[in-house]
Amino acid sequence: MRAPYGLEIIENCVTCPHREDRLFCNLPPAAVQRLSAITSASSYPKGATLFVEGQAARGVFILCAGRVKLSTSSVDGKTLIVRISEPGEVLGLPATVTGKPYELTADVIEPAQANFISGNDFLNFLREHGEVSLRVAQQLGETYHAAIAEMRSIGLSHSAGEKLARFLLDWCADHGEAGPEIRAKLTLTHEEIAQMIGASRETVTRVFADFKKKQLVQINGSTLIVRNKAGLETLTGN
Repeated sequence: MRAPYGLEIIENCVTCPHREDRLFCNLPPAAVQRLSAITSASSYPKGATLFVEGQAARGVFILCAGRVKLSTSSVDGKTLIVRISEPGEVLGLPATVTGKPYELTADVIEPAQANFISGNDFLNFLREHGEVSLRVAQQLGETYHAAIAEMRSIGLSHSAGEKLARFLLDWCADHGEAGPEIRAKLTLTHEEIAQMIGASRETVTRVFADFKKKQLVQINGSTLIVRNKAGLETLTGN
């Protein structure tokens, strides 16, 4: 079904073509049937907010398409992007399972389909299907490891250049196309990248300019081209 924002909406979990490729959705037939029955499909434009840090948890969102940034903010307005969620992730999981408020804010950064399941329905779903509980535990574990890696990158890097180099290498590892030069779609703004690596937007812009001058990277529209991977790795100490 074609929907606004150019998305191909997946109306039914049972017939989803990506089910077997995604951790949470790769479930036994009976569990998938039940999942489809309690899920409401919705599409969102870029800039939409799924939930806000501190808001009482209403339930979870299964991200079917698009990307969502998860961030936290301080009282003085500083923002840190904890991670960029990819299709297949369940958003709002820790808060819904523990009954506590959402610990992060979820903002859509490109048109997305995020299917909602109410908290009560989701918890009953876990009680009914042990395999689902295992998938939840696996995603929580992956989220924990990603958070540790993020803290290590921000806390142990010695310079903004090292932080940005690590970010670009990690982004290309997850999203890049291999070849003589690595290419990856990078739709994040300099402000968003700054919020991911714990730097200012001005610093990110300056370091990007330096990387381009040294012919380490090139930016063509939304395409990042890594021209010298070894050079970036040297900046990270690898």
